[in-house]
Amino acid sequence: MAVQKYPVGLQDFGEIRKNGYVYVDKTQHIFNLLSFAKYYFLSRPRRFGKSLLISTLECVFKGRKELFEGLYISDKWDFVEYPMIRISFSEIGYRELGLGEAIDRALESIALKYGLTLTGNAISQKFKELIHSLHTKYNQQVVVLIDEYDKPIIDYLDKENIHKAHVNRGVMKTFYSILKDADPYLKLVFITGVSKFSQVSIFSDLNNLNDITLDFDYNSICGITQHELETNFAQEIEIQDKQKIKEWYNGYRWHQKGETLYNPFSLLNFFSKSGDYFNYWYTTGTPTFLIEKSKKEQFYEMDEVRISSFKLQSFDIDELDTIPILFQTGYLTIVGKDDILDDFILSYPNKEVKQAYLERLTDHYIGAINYSSKTILDHLLKALRTKDEAKLAKAINDAFAHIPYPLWQKENEHFYHAIIHLLFSLLGVYIHSEVHTKDGRADAIILFEDQVYCLEFKLDQSAEAAIQQVKDKEYLAAYRNKANQMHIIGINFDSKNKKVDGLIWKDIK
Repeated sequence: MAVQKYPVGLQDFGEIRKNGYVYVDKTQHIFNLLSFAKYYFLSRPRRFGKSLLISTLECVFKGRKELFEGLYISDKWDFVEYPMIRISFSEIGYRELGLGEAIDRALESIALKYGLTLTGNAISQKFKELIHSLHTKYNQQVVVLIDEYDKPIIDYLDKENIHKAHVNRGVMKTFYSILKDADPYLKLVFITGVSKFSQVSIFSDLNNLNDITLDFDYNSICGITQHELETNFAQEIEIQDKQKIKEWYNGYRWHQKGETLYNPFSLLNFFSKSGDYFNYWYTTGTPTFLIEKSKKEQFYEMDEVRISSFKLQSFDIDELDTIPILFQTGYLTIVGKDDILDDFILSYPNKEVKQAYLERLTDHYIGAINYSSKTILDHLLKALRTKDEAKLAKAINDAFAHIPYPLWQKENEHFYHAIIHLLFSLLGVYIHSEVHTKDGRADAIILFEDQVYCLEFKLDQSAEAAIQQVKDKEYLAAYRNKANQMHIIGINFDSKNKKVDGLIWKDIK
């Protein structure tokens, strides 16, 4: 039974506060950012609290002090009402109307609400006119709040619709171009989105935009810290396994020295469902193009991925790079930084994301429709524990048997290797592929229950040849003091019959 009222899916600060839903106070962050600058950009994954942050800012600048009673900002801010332009790009109907027409109608609607008539033709002219007219009518600077600015682009990143993304990018560049010259009339500009496109492509004219996405001070402006969890959900965690909750839903971080954060959407769903562990966030939607891109680029090993700070912080639709997309959309997060090379180190944030993403990617490799990779995981687990060669070979062949013929690539070891890597990763087993050693490169090393397994793959050769290569190259030499027992598993794939055609398991003292 739920202990409190949880605002699952609610993004309206006023509704949350008036109706007694639990609210994790983020107003200290808001007070700090309002004290230092007035042009801000923040990127966070979907369902991570961006819209609630925008709604909170809206209530601050509408002067609704009564909603902030008991919160950090309540006695520190002068709650004066300002004229406001707030647009959420997920709600303006750009799919049906086209982006230009949708923005035009949104601006007209805001003008009507304030009793204004816009005379300009282009959306950039109307935007500029609306800002000037509001400033003149109220003798106050104007607040501009833009939520999900990138939705009209990221919805069209699949190859069939990429031309629409290009068109919408041009529309947005024109729309935002007027903000720099409108500076004297603006109190605050706050823009949020999932992705940060390159500065040149959209915000080239807004060079005073303060990107706080990777700032240490704003690492926890969205999301829930451990302290916030224990303070706001004390009763809930008394009856739950705190460590298990952390493994499932904690782990996000946007600065290498920042606190790790819980996904608020998942956490609130978890408590509202009386502690049922489930992939709440993931099931709200993962772009198909992202899964297809990961497969196409043979990118399936995502633990401790390295990327330069420059590449991490932006991407452009003309040169889509998988790793920044996975980071900005929430499938990877910062776990460390190499200051010498200026590289960020990324990994999955938690079990929820890792398990769901790997399962989806595995099923995409297998190409199954009414078949799930989960059906063979039990056989893999039992095979490892019982050292059963036949069961291991059968589990792998079961996966291959469900791959439709058109999905088979030009046969190569990598295709087989990728599926095996994904399946073992789904088990929660530590598996590292293409491990470099002093004499070569092992196909895969698995660490499981104090055992080390070296997997070596051959295509149209023999399992014996795979075993011999591991021995000759001494791939397990570095693990001699790291496990109770070591094993070599040699696997040969038959490209003609598309199955394992030889599997040998050797125990090494």
